Amino acid sequence: MGKGDKKTKRGKINIGSYGKLRPKRKKFNVRPKPAKDAQKKEV
Repeated sequence: MGKGDKKTKRGKINIGSYGKLRPKRKKFNVRPKPAKDAQKKEV
C-alpha cells in the first residue's frame, strides 16, 4: 500500500488518475434555482 497501489489515494496521486478515493474538485458550488412559485410569494 503506497505509491504503486492503484486503490489508495497516494497511488492515485502518483499515477495521476481519479476515482472514489480521489474525487475531482468542483470549481464552484452549484445550487438549484428556486421554483417560480416561491419567487412570486416573496415579491
